[in-house]
Amino acid sequence: MAEDSGQEKTEEPTGKRLADAKKKGQIARSRELNTFMMLIASSTLLMSLGSAIGNGFLDMMRDCFKLPRADLFDDLSLTKYLSKTVVDALNLTAPVFAVLVVVAIITPISMGGWVFSWESISPKMEKMNPIKGLPKLFSMNGFVEMCKALLKIMLVFFIAFLLSETYLSQIFSLSNEHTDQAIFHALDIIGNCFMLLSAGLIFVVMIDVPYQLWHHHKNLKMSLQEIKDEMKESEGSPEVKGRIRRMQMEMSQKRMMAEVPKADVIVTNPSHYAVALKYDQNANGAPKLVAKGVDLIAAQIRNLAIGANVPLLASPPLARALYYSTELEKEIPQGLYLAVAQVLAYVYQLKTARQNRWHEPLPPKDIKVPEDFRQE
Repeated sequence: MAEDSGQEKTEEPTGKRLADAKKKGQIARSRELNTFMMLIASSTLLMSLGSAIGNGFLDMMRDCFKLPRADLFDDLSLTKYLSKTVVDALNLTAPVFAVLVVVAIITPISMGGWVFSWESISPKMEKMNPIKGLPKLFSMNGFVEMCKALLKIMLVFFIAFLLSETYLSQIFSLSNEHTDQAIFHALDIIGNCFMLLSAGLIFVVMIDVPYQLWHHHKNLKMSLQEIKDEMKESEGSPEVKGRIRRMQMEMSQKRMMAEVPKADVIVTNPSHYAVALKYDQNANGAPKLVAKGVDLIAAQIRNLAIGANVPLLASPPLARALYYSTELEKEIPQGLYLAVAQVLAYVYQLKTARQNRWHEPLPPKDIKVPEDFRQE
């Protein structure tokens, strides 16, 4: 049990689990509720439309018993009377069947919603295997189904006993009544008995509906491992995401390194930090940070800068301040304008000296970095 404790389905189902179950047709359904509503609808229709239907069938019977002698020996006439009788019977019962169809559709929708799934109606060989079906007979669900069946039997017998005590004398007196009156009286008795027997199933429905909702929710619960697997499936495994992040970082680093030879100056720590700055005099903005790095990346930036003859200036406080305060391809903060201006002035003097073959100026030694930007 200790080994399986981590796999117990104790977690609430996720939205994806609920959606997948609905696509497969796995929703809460109560056959008892469907049966109860169909029986109630049938008994209600029988009581409300019984007289009209009874009169209609009486008229059909009278017409059938009044056939002329000649028509009895004429096949075409008999076929015609039979067709008319069938059409009349369908017209009488059509409203009943229409209401029952509507009830049969609406009742399941009211509990679990409308779902149509080919997967749920497609044939599966494992469902036809009686050996695999045996465990279901001894499961909790099988026990509940057995209890419901026993409860229905007891309810029907109990209500039938009470009805027999109530209507037995009226049933025996039907033979003493006129035919038309006996038919309508019998229909009235049948309607009342049918309604009471159907209403008795409400006790089964009151048990079955909450149980089916609970059982459906319990079956959809998930273990922690299933939730992790679902997250991997929907969002990708950590290994794949890590590989993607590494590729993105490598591509970003390549783009950054390509900007180093175009920089105006590299401010260094001198060994741990390296920051590349570029200033476009034709633009109205401030200098931009086009590359930065520490340790190995800083060494690569310095090597690329040396190969491209980009000036290097050692200023540890400024290098650290620029590294931590400025993102790639962003302008330097206003608080570092004065310090960077000193660096750029030195760079322009250095370029002019190299072009004219003058003595190279000394790099600025006292570059002021505001306290707010200092990084120790």
